[in-house]
Amino acid sequence: MDTDQHTVKVKICGLRSPEDAGAVNAVLPDYTGFIFDPSRKRYIEPEKAEIIRKLLDERIRPVGVFVNAKISEILEVLEICRLDMVQLHGEESDGMIRELQEEYERRWRPVRRKLCIVKAFRIENEEDVRRAEASGADEILLDHGRGGTGESFDWSLLKSCGRRFFLAGGLTPENVETAIEQTGPYAVDVSSSLETDGRKDPEKIRRFMTAVRRTTGR
Repeated sequence: MDTDQHTVKVKICGLRSPEDAGAVNAVLPDYTGFIFDPSRKRYIEPEKAEIIRKLLDERIRPVGVFVNAKISEILEVLEICRLDMVQLHGEESDGMIRELQEEYERRWRPVRRKLCIVKAFRIENEEDVRRAEASGADEILLDHGRGGTGESFDWSLLKSCGRRFFLAGGLTPENVETAIEQTGPYAVDVSSSLETDGRKDPEKIRRFMTAVRRTTGR
């Protein structure tokens, strides 16, 4: 898909500490992510995520990441951690997405910003790309697998993608320029490659942001 490379955005996922907030504030990515799936090693409790959210620069939009969570569970987290953007990394249906949007609207609009839902898809073939294109979510994220694997996939599959997308899976400071040039994403999503010994590394974060901005002219 042809995308204006000057608008490529960055999401840094897996924040877990006040130090992580300081590291992203220093470089101002467009989005940051909190993992609310207890089975993931980067899981964070909603109360702790809210403390970190309050430390983020207001120009950074925080995102809550869920995997096959019930709507009630997602809303419970959003009650504690004031987020208006969620990323669904499981087998969530369009019907579930509509129900989540409707319940959010009923509870919090117009007091809160409109909810943005990002649906993640595992991409192994062109059929997966077509399935992602047809999603009823506000945005789609194309990944190698369940998320958090740190592995990339065949980017050539995305050449025919007809809607804008977040690109995830195996992105690093060393390959993100190539990824952007080959796929033309709306945004790039990164987590594990920006860590050292399980913690976000400010230098790796800086290098990743520099690489993206060098490629996109930001």
